[in-house]
Amino acid sequence: MTTYIAPDAPLAARPASRIRQVATDRPWVWLAAGWRDLLANPAIGLAYGGALCVAGWVLALLLFEAGALWAVLPATAGFFLVGPLVAAGLYEVSRLREQGRRASLADAMLAYRRNGGQLAVLGMVLLVLHLFWVRIAGLLFMLFFGTEGLPALESLPMAMLRSDQLLPFLVIGTGFGFLLAAGSFAISAVSIPMLIERDIGALEAVTVSIQAVLENWRPMLLWAALIVVFTGLALVPFFLGLLVVLPLIGHATWHAYRDLVAPEPAAG
Repeated sequence: MTTYIAPDAPLAARPASRIRQVATDRPWVWLAAGWRDLLANPAIGLAYGGALCVAGWVLALLLFEAGALWAVLPATAGFFLVGPLVAAGLYEVSRLREQGRRASLADAMLAYRRNGGQLAVLGMVLLVLHLFWVRIAGLLFMLFFGTEGLPALESLPMAMLRSDQLLPFLVIGTGFGFLLAAGSFAISAVSIPMLIERDIGALEAVTVSIQAVLENWRPMLLWAALIVVFTGLALVPFFLGLLVVLPLIGHATWHAYRDLVAPEPAAG
């Protein structure tokens, strides 16, 4: 049985972290625990999922009005990049439930105030990665398909499918997206839950997160794949799946953090 430090211990007094080794199939346990947290706090989870769903609709509408429907796919990739930060309040809900306390929506929202400066730093890093990816996607689109003589917006998808440039565009675009997503996953896998729980700096949390991913690369590869599959399926029905998928993955991420990062033994 895993033993954690006392939840009521002062944040500054918490010992340094160490990484646990977990089984390759451990992500399924995280999902099961996340599902139980979601069922215990459905209103909060659905509120978070609903907010992200509406954000997706607004984003798609803005891109449609701007005549940049092609950018919907790379723009929605931001759900993979900034999702861990958006779910910070869900980590707090799971943390309180772990202590036997029932969380409210106010508790979830106030989670962003704990260690807020460091969360903001990490949030800026994830946002820059997202903007960089959207810019790269735009440059690749112009490189392969040009900017002149584009078909009407409603016929753009079919025109792209008929183009000889589609395959190299997808291969190179997917490659860039994979590298950015992998970097984002490595720095945020456990860093944001760690910042929610402990009074540490963003750099230290990111270092621990990268170490956790590297030392548990097999289970973390499965975990990343599950996140991609679940989120991708959630986006298909016009973002409606995010109502459930966001809180499920958010709560499960807290349990991943608790499994992977353990306190060092107290001195003396």
